[in-house]
Amino acid sequence: MSDDVDNKVVPLKQRPCPVCRKPATAKHRPFCSKRCADLDLGQWLDGGYRIPTEEHPDDGELTDLYRDD
Repeated sequence: MSDDVDNKVVPLKQRPCPVCRKPATAKHRPFCSKRCADLDLGQWLDGGYRIPTEEHPDDGELTDLYRDD
């Protein structure tokens, strides 16, 4: 009897699009459309999801980022 419980598959909870709150589509999950997926990607690329911090990068880290090798 416990084998039946262990083998049971629980479907994922359907969540709305995190950008516009419309129902997500299978093609663009977890978003509802390519537009919402692109808007979210833009947020990531612009640093919109970064966590603010009081730390400052070392000078060596900055020069390593911009050095042409």
